[in-house]
Amino acid sequence: MCAIRKKLMQPRGGRLIWLAGALALMTANAYAQSLPPINLLQLQQPQKHLTPEEQEQQKKLNDAYKAATKKIPDQRAHDPWADVRETSTVADPKKKQK
Repeated sequence: MCAIRKKLMQPRGGRLIWLAGALALMTANAYAQSLPPINLLQLQQPQKHLTPEEQEQQKKLNDAYKAATKKIPDQRAHDPWADVRETSTVADPKKKQK
């Protein structure tokens, strides 16, 4: 009888703390989704204007890059099943008759 009385007299704050914590986590997620997007790259450095010499050097670099990429030969598509797939070099005579 004494154990039941002690259980009834204990404060129920433990459940309330867990419930408040869960509610706080759910509302924090919802609040974070409604914030405006932040771009940290714009905050780091303001846009730098290039001098004419720097623009000319940048143009030379771009032209050299384009020329180098044009020298690369076209690559064939790699077929990973080429060794597994059957390839018949001789045409089947049955297929021709049909």
